Amino acid sequence: MRRQIWGWYFFDWASQPFSTLLITFIFAPYMARIIGDGASAQAIWGYGLAITGAVIAILSPLLGTIADRAGGHLRFIAVFSLMYVAGASGLWFAAPDDPHVIWTLACFGIGLIGMEFATTFTNALMPGLAAPQDMGRISGAGWAFGYVGGLIALILMLGFFQSDAQGLTMLGLPPAFGLDPATEAGTRIVGPLTALWYALFILPFFAFVPAPPKGDMGVKAAAARAWPELRASLARLPKQRSLAAFLGASMLYRDALNGIYAFGGIYAVGVLGWEVREVGLFGILASVTGALFAWLGGRADSRFGARPVLITSLLTLVAAAMIVPTITPGTLLGVPVSAGHANLAFYVIGGLIGAAGGALQASSRTMMLWQAEPGRLTEGFGLYALSGKATAFMAPLLIGIATQISGSQRIGILPVIALFLGGLVLLWWVKAPSVPKPERAP
Repeated sequence: MRRQIWGWYFFDWASQPFSTLLITFIFAPYMARIIGDGASAQAIWGYGLAITGAVIAILSPLLGTIADRAGGHLRFIAVFSLMYVAGASGLWFAAPDDPHVIWTLACFGIGLIGMEFATTFTNALMPGLAAPQDMGRISGAGWAFGYVGGLIALILMLGFFQSDAQGLTMLGLPPAFGLDPATEAGTRIVGPLTALWYALFILPFFAFVPAPPKGDMGVKAAAARAWPELRASLARLPKQRSLAAFLGASMLYRDALNGIYAFGGIYAVGVLGWEVREVGLFGILASVTGALFAWLGGRADSRFGARPVLITSLLTLVAAAMIVPTITPGTLLGVPVSAGHANLAFYVIGGLIGAAGGALQASSRTMMLWQAEPGRLTEGFGLYALSGKATAFMAPLLIGIATQISGSQRIGILPVIALFLGGLVLLWWVKAPSVPKPERAP
């Protein structure tokens, strides 16, 4: 069982660099810089993520329903892995003189869709790994392991590939493999590097995680029944107040969290004038705190339950999101400060967001295990993906609209605060199950 658990952990390790390197700290800030105007880049990126989120929201629960009936989880994950690798690899062509914006957004979307679909299916495999009382620990350790993977990938990227204005990496070296700094090749390689990382480290997952039992029907028959069964599950939601409240809460707060992750680096580039390297160092800090508090949050989850961890994390994120717009190169909370102190404050806020986000995501996954209907776990995580993506367009869209109307990135980031608060309110109606004390640590 320990080997199976570690195999399952490796999915988080393999997939995390997409979020760390592409969504947050390297590629998105790079696109913001080469597009030119920070507000325009933030708006374009917001619209692109909104379209991708809509695709994930529509298809995830349907695919989950099919898998619950037909099985074949590992085959589905293999297909989604190919999407991840292909999409990430295509980002190489986002050259600074001609970024191919439509192509780049399409490749980014394909890779993100593959990652999200695969995540839905791997999450559904959790109950087969250990006893129920260990789920919090396993979920937290998995997120922490993933953050460490993302951190190592980020350090490799900054140390050996991504170059500054002098053409040198963070270690003072020219980009590896003779990559030309003039064409930003050392930064553009982040796409293929992310794809290669995933292709290599997903192998332990497929080697050690056993396939769940086969379903009671074939894929075609399950596909034909997917929509009627999903529609019936959705019709039952109003009578399942706790599940409905949790899905609604996660819909809002995960959308807000993804918005902060997606636009934090873009904000730092556009408002504080950071270079990609500074954003990368910011990412290292956030990854360290994310790993630590995902692990600690998982242990707190197993001891006290998921609900207290979720509430504490959300309160922290609300406070952080309220402070971010007050940080400019010359001010903090409306008080004049030096540019150095403003940058330091943004680093601290990034560490808080990483810590709270890591614990929030790990405990959200555990809570979904307790809320899902028996025998419909993959569909449940499909609905969980739906709740995370049904309004995944909302934060990017609201940020895009607010930024475009105001012409200010600072004002554009404000909608995430309302989304966090809405999720916090809905948690009031989520029934927290009584979790037995863990008898062992996996």
